[in-house]
Amino acid sequence: MLSYLLVLSVIVTAEAQKIRGVQTDDSCVCKLSSSIWAFPTERFEGVQKQLQTCEDNLLQFNKKVKDSNARLPKMELTLKNIKTRLNRFEYLDTKGLYNTLNLQQLTEEIDSIYYTAKDVNKKSPSKETTDLLKELTTARKDVENMYKKNIFNLETMKSRLRDLNNRVQTCKTIPEDFRSTCYQRIMSNISSPVVTKLNSISTSYVSGAWGREAKRGSKERFWEHWLVSENKLGNTIRMYNSHEDFMGSKNYKDEEIASSYSHQNAVQGSGTILYDNTVFYQCYGTAEICSFNITTQATKRVELAGAGIDNKFPFCYYSCRDWTDIDLEADQNGVWVIYATDENHGNIVVSRLEPVSLNITHTWKTRLFKRSVTSTFMVCGVLYATRFVNTYKEEVFYAFDTTTGHEINTLSLPFEKVSPGIANLNYNPVDGKLYLYNDAYLLAYDTFFLVHFKCSYPIKSALF
Repeated sequence: MLSYLLVLSVIVTAEAQKIRGVQTDDSCVCKLSSSIWAFPTERFEGVQKQLQTCEDNLLQFNKKVKDSNARLPKMELTLKNIKTRLNRFEYLDTKGLYNTLNLQQLTEEIDSIYYTAKDVNKKSPSKETTDLLKELTTARKDVENMYKKNIFNLETMKSRLRDLNNRVQTCKTIPEDFRSTCYQRIMSNISSPVVTKLNSISTSYVSGAWGREAKRGSKERFWEHWLVSENKLGNTIRMYNSHEDFMGSKNYKDEEIASSYSHQNAVQGSGTILYDNTVFYQCYGTAEICSFNITTQATKRVELAGAGIDNKFPFCYYSCRDWTDIDLEADQNGVWVIYATDENHGNIVVSRLEPVSLNITHTWKTRLFKRSVTSTFMVCGVLYATRFVNTYKEEVFYAFDTTTGHEINTLSLPFEKVSPGIANLNYNPVDGKLYLYNDAYLLAYDTFFLVHFKCSYPIKSALF
């Protein structure tokens, strides 16, 4: 019985071991070594360390998985943004801009510009038109040489044609009175804000526009316009008959541009301007410009051929401001529209708009990529563009003179703001102020100018 119990004990604590006993004086005597019960401490500690190491590694791995899962949406969004931005350039390959040049098409383009310049020179000869004809004759010879050679620089030729065409358009369509007394002046400084207030509706309306009636000689009126429905659409403009009423948000009148913000005549985007008692804006859902006369309540429309819409070419320097594909502006010379096209590779296009007939009278193509800009405005026929510096500072860095065709990308005119986002920036020729819609804040600035001596040759942009 004793032996059996001993065997059981051994089975419980270690491997089974048979122990022989010797009977002595009616007793069973056996020698039993206690070492068989010795606990394998070193092995246990080793296994324990391995287990701890595995547990630590597992915790670290779980942490990495959680961190990766947390970063994945941001990484996916970044990748999506990169893909979206790269898609803009697909045409550079798919349309053969870096492949074989269609020389016949290029020849036709040059011939068209040449004969336009020749006609202008015949009607009103000048040194500028004579020089243009000489340069265009040289360009035609250069293209003829391309037929004989297999090597050419497409981008150089395209840039050259763009400059020549801009100069021809200037000579062709700008009347003498277009060259106002300020056309030789360029902006030199922007003041600190002289007006700062929230819009009169709600701080949730972070996108919109505001300003003053822009036609010189018209009565003093201030206006503000805000976008609803995801900061995209609007149908009402608020009018004030004095600066005092505007600052106090009192004695205003809300004018309905359309019966609802989903009406075909509703406003899309924040590129709105008021000129000569008429609201100019992008029509709802289309590449068209609408004009709404406040007195007659009549709406006119005109198509803006080739303009990118629905966030194809928004202002997008720091963070994209949706629904800013088309920007209406006004200055001493009238109404302008600023946009981008595939044909101009997403670069800014400037068109002058005849405000009564709503006809596009002439168009210039720049080399400034629209998505690399925060906002634009016009002064004396000069396009200015801004870029983000930080949350509280913006900078005018670029100018394009439609009178001379010159581009300048070395400006540095900083100005203050109170929030990162810019929905609308417009210049008013009546008081010389800039009006900024800055994330529901309404700011105004004084502007200053220096005499700008024209160069005898276009200033080349280094942007593209």
